[in-house]
Amino acid sequence: MNSRTAVVGIAVSAIGAALLLTGCSGTTVEAGPPASSTVAATATQSAPADTLTPSIIGQAEKHHTAVLGRALAGTTVDEKQWIVLNQVTGEPVERAAYIDRVAGSTQWAPAEVETALNALLAKGLLASTSHGRLEPTTAGNAVVGEVRAESGAIVAAAYGAVPPEDLATTARVLATITARMAQELTHG
Repeated sequence: MNSRTAVVGIAVSAIGAALLLTGCSGTTVEAGPPASSTVAATATQSAPADTLTPSIIGQAEKHHTAVLGRALAGTTVDEKQWIVLNQVTGEPVERAAYIDRVAGSTQWAPAEVETALNALLAKGLLASTSHGRLEPTTAGNAVVGEVRAESGAIVAAAYGAVPPEDLATTARVLATITARMAQELTHG
């Protein structure tokens, strides 16, 4: 693997971890007109080894999932529940809007988000306020803190190996790619 591929791979990992650890906030980027799926597939097949490809992104995602899996071991929370729990921080959130937001940022069906949310409520990691809003419990906040601490050291070491300007460039590139894919999914 050459240094450019390594930089891009690690930077892609930064994005994946940010999504898993901080919670798929769904940044919107102006991406221009959507690209043709046929053109995108052809470009991917003929891309040189030192360029960003779906394979590199997939490898980074798999590694982040493994880091998260290690951090979740010993908790009663699975990956979907983690992403749902990790998103509910700060002020209480309205349930339906929250489900829609998480479903939109993860591409999960709203029913999947609701299933994870209900499991977190049943485990006492989330609670409903008197106004029907959701908020983490003390136990939920403790799980979030433990998982972030467990995974944070590995993630920090990976990101620390890459100059911040390279991570920023890769973040912009991945945000643009994600926005274009979202457009394709919406229109296709």
